[in-house]
Amino acid sequence: MNGNTKQLKRERRHRRIRAKVNGTAERPRLSVFRSNRGIYAQLIDDEKSTTLVAASTTSVKDARMPKRASELAKAVGKALAERAKQKHITRVVFDRGGYLYAGAIRALAEGAREGGLSF
Repeated sequence: MNGNTKQLKRERRHRRIRAKVNGTAERPRLSVFRSNRGIYAQLIDDEKSTTLVAASTTSVKDARMPKRASELAKAVGKALAERAKQKHITRVVFDRGGYLYAGAIRALAEGAREGGLSF
C-alpha cells in the first residue's frame, strides 16, 4: 500500500497546520476530530498541554437532537462556546485537524461563532 491513503493525507495536512497553529492560555486552540460516529471539539492550551473545555456529540445528544451530522456539529459548537464562556474564554484559534472546511467541520465552526467565540 502506498502512502496516499485518505487517512495519511489527512494526517499530513494536520501536521502542516499544527506547525503554524498553537494555543495559549489567552487564546486556546479549538481542535476538531471527526469520526464515523460523531464529532469532538476541545479547547487546548498548548503551553501547558491541557484541555480547558471539551464537547462532543455524545455530550450534547438527546432524544430531541437532530440526526444530521452538520446539525449535530453545530450543536457541539454552541455547547463548546457556552462552556468556554463560563471559563471567560472568547478568543480561540481554529484547528480543523486536516479535515476540509466543509460539512460538519464548517457547521461546528459556525456554531462556535454563534455561541460567542471569535476566530
